[in-house]
Amino acid sequence: MPPAPAVPTATYRLQLQPDFPFSAATTAVPHLAALNISHLHLSPVLEAVPGSRHGYDVVDPTRVREELGGEEGLRELSRTARDHGLGLILDIVPNHMAMSPRHNPALWEVLRDGPSSPRARWFDIDWEAQGGQVLLPVLGGPLGEEADRLKVDGDVLRYHDHAFPLREGTAGLPLPRLLDAQWYRPVWWRLARTELNYRRFFSISELIGVRVEDPEVFAATHAKILELLHEGVVDGLRVDHPDGLADPGGYLRRLHEATGGRWTVVEKILADGEGLPASWPVAGTTGYDALRHVDGLFMDPAGFGELLDRYRAFAAPQTDRGGDWDATVRRAAYKVLTHELAAESDRLTRVAARLCATSPETALRDRAPWALRTALTELLVRLEVYRPYSPEDAATVVTEEAAAEARRAFAVPEEAGAVDVVRDLLLGRYGDGPAQAEFRTRFAQTASALRAKSVEDTAFYRYVPLLSATEVGGEPGDPAVGPDRFHAYCARVQRDWPATGTVLSTHDAKRSADVRAALHVLTECPGRWADVLAEASRGVEPVPDGQLAWAAWQTVFGLGPAGDERAREERVREALLKHVREAGLFTSWTEQEPPYEEAVARFVAAGPCGVPGRKVAELREALEPHIRANVLGAALVHLTMPGVPDLYQGTEREYRALVDPDNRTPPRFGENGDGGDGGGGRSEKEAVTRAALALRARRPEVFGTNASYEPLAAVGPAADHCLAFARSGEVVTAVTRLSLRLAESGGWRDTRLPLPRGRWADVREPGREFEREVRAAELFAASPVVLLERLPE
Repeated sequence: MPPAPAVPTATYRLQLQPDFPFSAATTAVPHLAALNISHLHLSPVLEAVPGSRHGYDVVDPTRVREELGGEEGLRELSRTARDHGLGLILDIVPNHMAMSPRHNPALWEVLRDGPSSPRARWFDIDWEAQGGQVLLPVLGGPLGEEADRLKVDGDVLRYHDHAFPLREGTAGLPLPRLLDAQWYRPVWWRLARTELNYRRFFSISELIGVRVEDPEVFAATHAKILELLHEGVVDGLRVDHPDGLADPGGYLRRLHEATGGRWTVVEKILADGEGLPASWPVAGTTGYDALRHVDGLFMDPAGFGELLDRYRAFAAPQTDRGGDWDATVRRAAYKVLTHELAAESDRLTRVAARLCATSPETALRDRAPWALRTALTELLVRLEVYRPYSPEDAATVVTEEAAAEARRAFAVPEEAGAVDVVRDLLLGRYGDGPAQAEFRTRFAQTASALRAKSVEDTAFYRYVPLLSATEVGGEPGDPAVGPDRFHAYCARVQRDWPATGTVLSTHDAKRSADVRAALHVLTECPGRWADVLAEASRGVEPVPDGQLAWAAWQTVFGLGPAGDERAREERVREALLKHVREAGLFTSWTEQEPPYEEAVARFVAAGPCGVPGRKVAELREALEPHIRANVLGAALVHLTMPGVPDLYQGTEREYRALVDPDNRTPPRFGENGDGGDGGGGRSEKEAVTRAALALRARRPEVFGTNASYEPLAAVGPAADHCLAFARSGEVVTAVTRLSLRLAESGGWRDTRLPLPRGRWADVREPGREFEREVRAAELFAASPVVLLERLPE
């Protein structure tokens, strides 16, 4: 077999875990090679916390994970893949490691030896806080209640299944003195929210930040990955969460140099209108921006507005607790910053106060910590992107308009000067020394954590008129994307980032693409949906709350039939319990309300998954042709638009999954060709997928970095329902959008699609050929999607 190309033509994501190790992936290689992908895309492979189902909790970056089969298992997978012409892409986690001392040898050493440990520079710890002790939020209650459960065992301190190293010579001390003598302090887990003195991943205290900006730390934590790259075991990288790093651009430049310029994409969530920094030496993003644009094609903007009105009438959400998108995000941001990220806010305030108090610039002096905290809070909650990257782009991120609003939080106008101090520091107007750089870094890191927690992990679960709009990278307040906007996006991608990643489903997705495709149809029939919901809801009492009920009914509509009814109910119930805990309106992960959660479970069983749910099932069945059009349309657009498509495990077929852990189920290969949760046999979606991937593999130049993208405009009464484009003048993709509206308006009628010069053959239906201008009704006679290839002259 020829070797895998340097730039992938298509990748296939596999979620490795103890139940799906390297050997299982090796067995799947022939199936995946037959799909015509070019590279396997593997979830993290380095040593992780035992039993981890995701691998992002790395404990030892110098070793390949033994539970997956160890380094030899990975090398065997690589050899088998290469025998079939495939390469490997690895997901790496530079931002953090697991805060699990008994599994993490570097952390064990640091907790034993303190800041003098050679590995102390690995971890982002504020040794000046908490008396120089690292807070470990592991106790089930205050120390006084848990002291008897702390046991000295030789040179180890044990607490249940936790183990911590004891500082030399301290094992014989009585407990209070023993704890005071350590470089760490075990504390009640609830103190993490306000007292923590190490950087963590978002608000997850079990993950500690790593200082990869330090060249020595970079070298130590990347040695194994670089060895695997240089020995040809793997070919490229996906970089997890670069926004958590102190200097993402600097890290990516160092990585680019160390890898020799291998194909690398970054998990960067771009806001609407935001571009990837041009200075980053990467192929592009992992593709959430593509997901947003593809999904938006299949949403009706007017229908979404009506659906929003129907949602407000049904659920009666408060304006800033799910009724209005912008207000909901703002309130969530205030809550997250003052609660979940209180420790990060405190650290940022300390850095700002110290900088001002010691600055030679008199304009920075006499700034009270409370005023700086207020200014920081008011600016942070107004950011509309994840973070700034440099003083140069800070002006467009921390805008003067945002500053003007922030000043209004101060009763005394003179004290509002703290806002200008903070903004000027961010814009580099007071120099670029170490203190200023640290402040900008801490601000950016706090901003990225805030955006993720307040938007993706809170507001997405509160603002629920259309669940398919609340996807990673999405714009729930304005989710629809018209053809012109989509074409403009694709043109930019082909021009600026032609080898970027594109995705529709991922391990982090709230719902798989095919669940979302079904939900999109509701924007074409909002009145019909509301009527069915009113009928289905009649007599289903009690309802825990209107927003949850609306989301629950949409969840079962999107999921559709899914095998065993009891298993389906469990899937829906668990997804909705996660939903209400993330929303944090009536229960949460840390302050659970059992009576409310029990009411949610009863409602799911009696309503959406009970007899009333049949009304929703009947509606879905009636809308199945339009769901099919969305499923196939999104799949074909994804596989032929600019960029490198990444298929999540099982999504070559129809794949309906909810939020994790539902979407982390190990895939099945070789069972009647089944790679997802569908039945046996080859589905229509799989046929479309195979045809598009085979064409990409056979003609990579048509889709690659030197290819072109040309929008094609249909003409006639239903022109807006046809989305079409050509790639390099050799391939044409045409799909049906908003097919229910199309049917209701009389169908295609005399709508036509002018084709580029030449004769064109239907890739999936041999014998069908077209030229010049083709009637849409003829083009889409057998399928709502068509893939054409130009015939040789």
